[in-house]
Amino acid sequence: MTDAQLLERVALLKHLAVLALGGLAVLLVGLVLPEGPLQVTVLIAGAVAVVPAALYLVLLTLWHWKGRYRGAHSDLWGALLLLEASGWLKLVYFFRHVLPDARGTGRYARKPLDRAA
Repeated sequence: MTDAQLLERVALLKHLAVLALGGLAVLLVGLVLPEGPLQVTVLIAGAVAVVPAALYLVLLTLWHWKGRYRGAHSDLWGALLLLEASGWLKLVYFFRHVLPDARGTGRYARKPLDRAA
């Protein structure tokens, strides 16, 4: 995955996160509605808005680990990302590796371009 691809994928994740926040608000509204068909419809709509961001976050962490991971524990992260089911370690990996890579900081710092050439 190139830098441009990573930045495009992180931008898409940001858009999906906005959709997911709206979906969470809809889910909260659905929880306070009286039981009935309207509540079920609202809860389903909220869940449909949240699921794409959750799935894309999982995929993005796997794609990043596969193609761009820099560190001494690649096998450990690979096993944890693939075997761990709750998703918490995927969030940890996202904040420790994907975001710094997208920002070009830490172990993922990019060399500045030489504009003189």
